[in-house]
This record gives sequence, C-alpha cells and structure tokens, in this order.
Amino acid sequence: MAGTTHSRATPPTTAPDGEPRRGLAARVSLGKVFTPVPSEFVLISSAALLLTGFGLVMVLSATSATSTAAGLGPFDTLIKQSVFAAIGIPLMFVLSRFPVTFWKRVAWPALIAATALQLLVFVPGIGISNDGNRNWIGIAGVQAQPSEFLKVTLALWLGLVLYRKRSLLTKWQHVFIPVVPVGGLVIATVLAGSDLGTAMILVLILLAALFFSGVKLRLFVIPLIGAVVAVAALAIGSPNRMRRIMSFLDADCISDYLETCYQPLHGVWSLASGGVFGLGLGNSREKYAWLPAAAHDYIFAIVGEELGLIGCAVALGLFALFAVGAFHVVRKTDDAFVRIAAGAITVWIVGQALINIGVVLRVFPVLGVPLPFMSQGGTALLSVLIACGVLLSFARTLPVKPAAYVLP
Repeated sequence: MAGTTHSRATPPTTAPDGEPRRGLAARVSLGKVFTPVPSEFVLISSAALLLTGFGLVMVLSATSATSTAAGLGPFDTLIKQSVFAAIGIPLMFVLSRFPVTFWKRVAWPALIAATALQLLVFVPGIGISNDGNRNWIGIAGVQAQPSEFLKVTLALWLGLVLYRKRSLLTKWQHVFIPVVPVGGLVIATVLAGSDLGTAMILVLILLAALFFSGVKLRLFVIPLIGAVVAVAALAIGSPNRMRRIMSFLDADCISDYLETCYQPLHGVWSLASGGVFGLGLGNSREKYAWLPAAAHDYIFAIVGEELGLIGCAVALGLFALFAVGAFHVVRKTDDAFVRIAAGAITVWIVGQALINIGVVLRVFPVLGVPLPFMSQGGTALLSVLIACGVLLSFARTLPVKPAAYVLP
C-alpha cells in the first residue's frame, strides 16, 4: 500500500523492535579528548608555559659566563634546567587529566612521602649543607630540594582535611586539630635544616588554606599571630638572620657593603642600571660574579638589568595572568576541597613571586626564596609545574559556556 511503504532514500526513524535507527551516516565518538576547556585552563597553562620559557632564557643568560669561567660549557646549567622542564611540562598536562577524587585519595600518602623525603636531608652521606642550610639531598649525583614537594602536598592535605571538617569549622578544636600539629611537624622538618624562607612559604600555605576554608576571623587571626611570633623568635635567635634584617632596615647600607649589604645592594644596582629598555639580553654586568645567586634568588634583577622596566613588566604581567586564572578557579568552583587546595596553591606561587621580587627591590630582607618558574633549580620548577597540573585538573571541573552561534 502506498501509505505504508517507505522510501529507500529516507529510512524510518525507528526499527521494528522500537529501537531508534542509527541512519546511514557513521557516528564517530572522540570521547573527551576534544572537549572544550574553560578559559581558566588556558590562562593558567599559557602563563605557566610562557614563564617557564622566559625563565630558561634568563637562566642561560645569567649562567653562561660564570659556567665558562669555571671550565664548564656555557649551556651546562641550561641543559640541566631544561631536563626538569621537559619532565615537568608533559607531567603538568598529564596530571590535568586526573579527576578531583584522585587528589583527595593521594593527599595523605603524598604528604607522608614528601615528609619522609625531607627527612633524608639529615641522613649522613645523603643530606647536603649549603650556606648554613641543610635542605638538599644528593643521590646518584643528582641534587634535589625535597622541601619543594612539601608545598604542593601540604596544600592538598590541608584541602582534604578542612573539606572533611567543613561543617565543624565553627569550633576551634576542629580547626586546629589535626591542621596545627601535622602542619607544625612538617614545617619543623624544614626549620631543623635552618631554611626559614621555605618554612615561611609553608606557613603562608597553611594560613591561605584556613582563609579559603571560611573559618571565622578570630580563629584565623590566632594562627596568624602565632606564625608572626614564631618567625620573630627564629630571627632573633639567629645572629646571621638578625644581621640581614638590620641591614635591610638601614636605608644607606653602604657602611656594611662587604658583608650583609653586598648582595642587596648589587641587586638594586642591577635593576637600576637597566633603565626602561635594559642593556640587552646577555649584556648584564652584574652576572660576572658581582651579584651572588644571580640565577637563583636574584634572577629578577638580571631581568631588569638586561630587559629593563619592560622586561620586568612582562614578567609581572605573566604572573598576573596566572593569578587571574587561578583565582577564578577558586571563585567559580562549588567544591570546597577544590577551593581550599587551589587557593593555597595560588597564594603559594603568587605570594612567593611577590616575596622574591620584594627582596630584590629591598622591600623585604633577604629570605632565600626562588622566583617560581624562572629561578634556577630543577626541583623548584618541577614542584611548581606539578602544582599547575593540579590547578588545571581543578579548572577542568568548571562549567564551560556553550559557544554562541549566529543564525544566517
């Protein structure tokens, strides 16, 4: 019958058994590989990649002359730093694919493993002392600073604990336990190696986690005051730290040029000599053994000397780009664990960058903290890229706005 026949060119939408037909066209599912990512993912990953590349260029510029003078190749330091970048960047994107549940599961084991690794600095034959700090280990000819991994693992652990206790944080007992005892123990392992700068960053991570967990202000202020008192006591108890603080408070400082003022003064002179446009990439004068730690804590001074105010502004702009993307993750998420952990990681990276730059500008005394992404130090770079992988994993959980289509 004409009314019951179907055209071969237009098959029916349902099969005789009631199941919908697939049609003549084959459908290929690509899964989540090409799923659109939120703008925060793009901001964080772009800033991390650009800062890492910028840092590799500046490490080469800051170390090529001194490496050659020491009888090494001009690219030796760059090659070592590039190896960690080559490991860290792919690892960052691999970790970005992990679900939030994975980070919750590994928070405790990761912190325990990182603390055990930190304790190796006190093992004879493995631990290495440098400039009065015992905060490095050497295994099979490879040196590492295990305290860098404490930063990201402590942020994850604090996020998990405060997330689980989110309905009990109105009581001080649940705010402080186990956060203060465990956090204090982790920080004590770093202080035992006389690394006050890293310990201060760990305290900053702990305070940031408490802040983003939404505890009452009075409960937040108590550990803040305790941290200030502890840092002051540690500074007063160390003659070397007190000399650095007193030289920082001395506006002139030239009277102690050959002692504690030597490095801060050369850092300021390096920045000042760059002017607006800089002396040109590779043309720094201070890097010729005048400025200690030119590729480490004072690499921002070399940026200012060679690339001038413009180069410094570019570096600050990239950190601002990173901060915008990371804080958007904190603001937009509905998961308390993501908000606390992402907030702690963001405050760590951005706060450490501001502290490092403040030291170079003599706004703060010399604290010995590297500039994230840019300073020489493979362990520090790897730790920051792992933390970025965690942030990118969190960013994937944010809703993506559908693309707007304009009808013809």
